[in-house]
Amino acid sequence: MSGSESARDLELLRKVADNDRNAIALLYQRHHLRLYRYLLRFVKSDAVAEELVNETFLEVWRAAGRFEGRSKVSSWIISIGRNKAISILRKRSDAELDEDYASGLEDESDTPEVATLKQDKAAALRDCINRLGQQHREVIDLVYYQEKPIKEIAAILEVPENTVKTRVFHARKKLSELMSKAGIDRGWP
Repeated sequence: MSGSESARDLELLRKVADNDRNAIALLYQRHHLRLYRYLLRFVKSDAVAEELVNETFLEVWRAAGRFEGRSKVSSWIISIGRNKAISILRKRSDAELDEDYASGLEDESDTPEVATLKQDKAAALRDCINRLGQQHREVIDLVYYQEKPIKEIAAILEVPENTVKTRVFHARKKLSELMSKAGIDRGWP
């Protein structure tokens, strides 16, 4: 997200703090899909993820005036949603992250053979990611799929930046080992 987009989010949040319904609608429009996809990986249920998105934006509405600006608005929203998802996961001990997002989109220029190779590799990669521990799966998601910088991830997870760096290092190392054992090379397809 560019600086101007971050500034726009901050301005919208200020308006939300002043009870501007149009501002919360715009903030929702800008962030609900990414938040939904992020939460869906936690709870593995469309209905629960949708409910969490709604609860998150209700909390954004309530807490907008207390935003301290220590992170981007988008990271603050993800953090609120993450905390709500963790609360649900504590209640559902059988829940695991769903890594379906790792499957690649089909490229129209791919031959059927290449498309099949990509699907097979994406499935194998998903399996490797699923075998990572929860903390490692989470940082992989935030770094590669949410494209958050280390500082923002630290704010979302409420841990020091060095802890995030360590988790990313170990997650990459473990994922590389799992991929190697599964016979997956780093190239694509």
